[in-house]
Amino acid sequence: MATVVLTVVGSVLGGPLGATIGAAIGQAIDQNVLFKPKGRVGPRLNDLRIQTSRYGDQIPKIFGSMRVAGTVIWATDLIEQRHTSGGGKGKPKTTTYTYSASFAVAISARRIAGIDRIWADGNLLRGAAGDFKTYISSFRVYPGSEDQAADYQIAGAVGLANASAHRGMAYVVFQDLVLTDFGNRIPSLTFEVIAENGAVPVADIANDLSDGLIAPDGGGGPFVMGYAASGSGIADALLPLVEGYSLALRTGAAGTGIIPAGPIEANIPADMIGARFNGRREKGAKLMRGRAEDAPLRVSMRHYDPGRDHQAGVQMAERAGPGRREEALDLPASLDAVSARALAEARLHSLWTGRRTLELRCDWRALGLEPGAVVTVDSENGRWRIERSEWEGMGVRLSLRQVGGAGVAAPPADGGAPVLQADQLHGPTSLVIADLPMPDDTLLTAPLVAVAAAGAQAGWRAAELFVEDAASAALISIGGTALPAIIGTTAGALGGAASAALFDLGSTLDVQLLNSAMQLANADDAALLRGANLALVGNEVIQFGLANQTGPTSWRLSRLLRGRRGTEWAMAGHSAGEPILLLDQASLLPVPTAYAVMGSTLLVDAIGIGDTAPVKASVAVAGQAVLPLSPVHGTAVAVGGGWQLGWVRRSRIGWQWVDGADAPLGEEQEQYRIDLVKSGGVYRSVTTSSPQWTYDAAMIAVDHGLGISGPVTAQVRQIGTFGAGRPASIALSI
Repeated sequence: MATVVLTVVGSVLGGPLGATIGAAIGQAIDQNVLFKPKGRVGPRLNDLRIQTSRYGDQIPKIFGSMRVAGTVIWATDLIEQRHTSGGGKGKPKTTTYTYSASFAVAISARRIAGIDRIWADGNLLRGAAGDFKTYISSFRVYPGSEDQAADYQIAGAVGLANASAHRGMAYVVFQDLVLTDFGNRIPSLTFEVIAENGAVPVADIANDLSDGLIAPDGGGGPFVMGYAASGSGIADALLPLVEGYSLALRTGAAGTGIIPAGPIEANIPADMIGARFNGRREKGAKLMRGRAEDAPLRVSMRHYDPGRDHQAGVQMAERAGPGRREEALDLPASLDAVSARALAEARLHSLWTGRRTLELRCDWRALGLEPGAVVTVDSENGRWRIERSEWEGMGVRLSLRQVGGAGVAAPPADGGAPVLQADQLHGPTSLVIADLPMPDDTLLTAPLVAVAAAGAQAGWRAAELFVEDAASAALISIGGTALPAIIGTTAGALGGAASAALFDLGSTLDVQLLNSAMQLANADDAALLRGANLALVGNEVIQFGLANQTGPTSWRLSRLLRGRRGTEWAMAGHSAGEPILLLDQASLLPVPTAYAVMGSTLLVDAIGIGDTAPVKASVAVAGQAVLPLSPVHGTAVAVGGGWQLGWVRRSRIGWQWVDGADAPLGEEQEQYRIDLVKSGGVYRSVTTSSPQWTYDAAMIAVDHGLGISGPVTAQVRQIGTFGAGRPASIALSI
């Protein structure tokens, strides 16, 4: 009777993954039959990184924790949404389009425990906390149970009778994923799958793939953190593990197991070697040694490194001596760099020592030596593994191959500097809405109301904005926010005793920003005069030349310019806890002029990815950007029993004053209103078309007759195209 070591009878392990493999297994298993190198059809590392949607593509079986791409098995057409903004006086409307889609992605051909992180086009789409970094209506995971129901959205699209539940296969469904961040297309997705928690024994993987024909692990290892099995058959699925760990299949009383080269189990003594075969005595031992050039000079092991977000890594082992051949192994397993380097070194050592083979002719006592056993042989150095055993003519022929010593030392390994994307929570939205003064010399014809938003977490990215219609209580979409703004609150009150015409070197302002990712910078005087470091504090626009960080999120601002852009009226009355907003145009979203109506109260809701409820903000629209500035340099000169009042107008479009001449008017006509105020009440009001007015003796006499005398205030406002500006006050006495 002949026994072929490590050989499976028929197609016991040759069928496709998941198929019924067979009922009988041979007495031994042939390494060269089961794991003979051939055209590779099994898993390659790139296969796990590229998302597919082709009919017939294989879906791997996932073990442990792995990062894998999936196969799109269902998708809707793109859903288009149209957004129109602008269209104010003199400005065209702007129409933009956004797209979303719903689709299902198959991930594993066996049940999984869950999904952790997800990457889209290499960028983090879903964090470890389960938070999505872009908008999605719903995300559903079907773990691959045998009783899972069909997805309701797929069933609604194709009909319940045509909707497969994909039982035994793990898949996920993305519902209405917004595609703006991905060029308005379905991105290439990779998933961090957890099929089991913790390390998985290689023997347990083989047991699962062979439907129990290969025995599970008995505690001897080896283990992997994760593995993706695929291929045309079980041999293809296991081949990377067999090569990577130098494993063998062994049949014994406990069944068939997959094992590494273990400890020495027996010694073959000299008196066992030498026996009669077919009536004649043969030479007892024959030692053969392959050429050194046939052994690889270098072995590279490609794997997935969990310390680098499961990105592909390569570890290499080299030997000295002759030869050119190199061997590259694709091991679709999750291994750290140190483990992968150790496997590469062990593989190289195994191939080098495995050049030595030994054939023995033994007596009947060798029948007790099982195929796959590691033994020693008298008169031969090293450890030997029995690969083949054959009973013939009252003798036993043994074929052995030398195996490396246990515990091959591996030098230190480094997976390289990881390029990891920070997994930052989006967090709740903080919203600021402000009625801003004119930003530059552009002549505006509608109020400039801008929305700025950010988050308490550094991972905040965006929110959708809606205007509340007070009449109907409806929410009207105005699109998404601009870039995250720099927002905070003041830790103390900004002093009011300062001039809007000079640097305020005596005041400092302590502010607390929302998160540590927000950074401020210094600006020299030239940059300040060009408009750098503009910030809105309460209602006052300031500039700061120096920004000193005093804590992770706290800053002290100094070398201030105050009352910028005509906001000197707001210099007094500051308090601690006021909002501060850096006026960076890239982070400000102007509200469409149709909703920013002068004299109204504008209500805006923001809904960010991390918001469980809408965040609200409101502002009374005064139209600061379209109203004239308050006059300056007011004077009152006594003339003939009365007063000659004079002032200098300012222009909302003449900030630069580049020619030294009078600033442009910026209004349809020049006109002023003078209100005379006593005890808080206006007792006389006049208009004029020039920057002067005489409060003559006759007028004063009339006012005396009304009981008005003593100190009074003249409040002078310029009347512009869209209303009267803020007043300049001139004190007089009658």
